[in-house]
Amino acid sequence: MPEESSLGPLFSPGSIAIVGASLNPFSGGYQFTRFLIDHGFQGKLHLVNPASGEILGLKVYPRLTEIPEPSVDYVISCIPAESVLPLLDDCGKKNVKLVHLFTARLKETGRDRETKLQSDILEKAKKLGIRILGPNCMGIYYPKFGLSFNHQLPRESGSVGGFFQSGGGAAEFVRYAALRGVRFSKVVSYGNASDIDEVELLDYFASDSETEIIASYIEGVKDGRKFVESLALAAKEKPVIVLKGGRGRTGAKLALSHTASLAGSINVWQAALKQCGATMVSSFQELIDQVVAFTFLPPITGRRVIVAGGGGGKSMVSADVWEEEGFELPELTAEFRKKLKEKVPELWDWVRNPIDASLFQGTPMVDINVLEWLSKEDGFDIWVANLTQDDPLPEDIWENVLAPNFLNSVAAIKKNGKSVVCVIETGEIGPAEMKSWKWRAIAETRRQIVNRGLAVFPSPERAARAIRKLVDYWTWRGSESELL
Repeated sequence: MPEESSLGPLFSPGSIAIVGASLNPFSGGYQFTRFLIDHGFQGKLHLVNPASGEILGLKVYPRLTEIPEPSVDYVISCIPAESVLPLLDDCGKKNVKLVHLFTARLKETGRDRETKLQSDILEKAKKLGIRILGPNCMGIYYPKFGLSFNHQLPRESGSVGGFFQSGGGAAEFVRYAALRGVRFSKVVSYGNASDIDEVELLDYFASDSETEIIASYIEGVKDGRKFVESLALAAKEKPVIVLKGGRGRTGAKLALSHTASLAGSINVWQAALKQCGATMVSSFQELIDQVVAFTFLPPITGRRVIVAGGGGGKSMVSADVWEEEGFELPELTAEFRKKLKEKVPELWDWVRNPIDASLFQGTPMVDINVLEWLSKEDGFDIWVANLTQDDPLPEDIWENVLAPNFLNSVAAIKKNGKSVVCVIETGEIGPAEMKSWKWRAIAETRRQIVNRGLAVFPSPERAARAIRKLVDYWTWRGSESELL
């Protein structure tokens, strides 16, 4: 296990000062004040602005050194870049440990003057013993401590940690993954990485006892050798998922202007991540899918899948998707068919894997019940339940029979200790569609499944891809253990 990182105390401040606090609701100084108040930061919160006065019920001090306490743990800088050097002098007098530079327009501009200023800021901070997060970043989301970098993010803690060069990407990841039931230990937006960089953050999350899964968005690294060494160690301890930004020529140019990062060859990245056992994804949607898979499914190394749900065409396409990702769909055993014959004698020799839901119309059973039965068998590794929105059922039967039956069956499969994956396609719906009972019923079923801690995906393609990468990782971990 990697040694415990020194970043831990920095991310758990007892006091925070927002320098550049403002009454302008569109300013960073106002927004960060709201983030901390609304998320229930329990430490001391100080606001600094030469105009003084009061903001959101809090006293505003004209200067950091005017704060009466002898020390401040953490400073969020929302002031122009040219004012940061004098701020650091005040930080030294207040024993500040960490300065988060929301401040931007430094090295990422590509201009010599701003690049030198960023270098001068880092040099002065080092002399004063102050760590720098950023510049050009949103900072820390740590729900346990009431730290946040956006509005209305979950206040409950979880097991997913992450580091993101993109502040907007970090917030989007947290917000949309939360809709799928994911909760977080802490997520760090680190921007230009002038001081605290991807290597130190990776080491931190690898050793962090609150984090079981590591997610990341990286545009470039400062030291490729150190990063690969850290990645190899981290992946042996817990899943590490990497979304690499700047894979193409245009993206590489944007990475330089966004966070002053050298993107590097995508072929080199792919080879390095594969060798280290990390999981590479290609979009924020895929990053969320992968986190959902690792969060709600146990270590799986088998590739035998049983699929149920949807009509003939739907189930066939689902089977194709899973097979194309390298999974096997075994046939039902003769022993199970004997059990099936007792319930549905007209279907016992007709039902196949994938299980076509339309076959059960007019019988006392439905496809999801068969899937639940099969969860007591040992011939499969993954149980896939598709909930299709094209089922021709009226509202009362859907809400009182089909939806509860689906929910109870997938919960029973999980209770049987089996790995169940739910695929619920909600389509491209808007306010008008949500007036329809069918769309509302599907959304409610999806919500209840998420609340029960089950993995839910919006399509068979995204489900199969995420589960394949999960299986690849745990297979790799097993092979690595055998080599020790």
